[in-house]
Amino acid sequence: MNERLRVAVVDDEPLARDLIREFLSHHPHVEIVAECANGFDAVREIESVKPDLVFLDIQMPKLTGFEVLELLNGPVPVIFVTAYEEFAIRAFEVHAVDYLLKPVSQERLDEALKHAAERLRRGHAPDHRALVRDSQSKQGWLERVLIREGTNVHVLPVASIDYAEAQDDYVCLHAAGTTHLKAMRLNELADRLDPGKFVRIHRSFVLNLDRLARIELYAKDSRIVILKSGDRLPVSRAGYDRLKLLL
Repeated sequence: MNERLRVAVVDDEPLARDLIREFLSHHPHVEIVAECANGFDAVREIESVKPDLVFLDIQMPKLTGFEVLELLNGPVPVIFVTAYEEFAIRAFEVHAVDYLLKPVSQERLDEALKHAAERLRRGHAPDHRALVRDSQSKQGWLERVLIREGTNVHVLPVASIDYAEAQDDYVCLHAAGTTHLKAMRLNELADRLDPGKFVRIHRSFVLNLDRLARIELYAKDSRIVILKSGDRLPVSRAGYDRLKLLL
């Protein structure tokens, strides 16, 4: 392997970064172009320096490795690093991605690096979105939504959302008088929200039940919900049936 490889290392543990840096030093063609100790820095650095390959820790505070991938614009070649063997075997091998189990060994890193370099030479950059969706589906109901606005990342607690509105390939999240756009379909969001707290009242709206003030008849067989904020949202027949089951 003589082709130059620009690498980013993302891990919240300094000793883990030091170890990967030491192991990579045995590969003269590898240049570390970024080191990050948290997910927020990782998102900024990866999109700024555009490395060929990222060593990405999964279990990090603030933002997990999967959340970093969710926020990036487009697929990035990644070697995942994890301390949880059971999860790694189940998820990573199903999705055929490279991974390292902690504690990382020189031999295993060399093997993963060779595998990744071969994929890059073939022009194959795996899209990890399926892995991210798979991991998220196993984490229970969504507790927060990550929103990328330019270079800034907002962490929005799900409990703060008044309602979500479909806008083509985006969802507009309304929370305490503010709005945030996220590149996500409403169906995808609705599937990850606790159905005991959020209800699909219309093909274009998901309502936080805690924000409901009352339901009013708008026209014959047509209803609207009035939120505690005063906002008024349409209710479809199917949505009204769902509401009745929860109220």
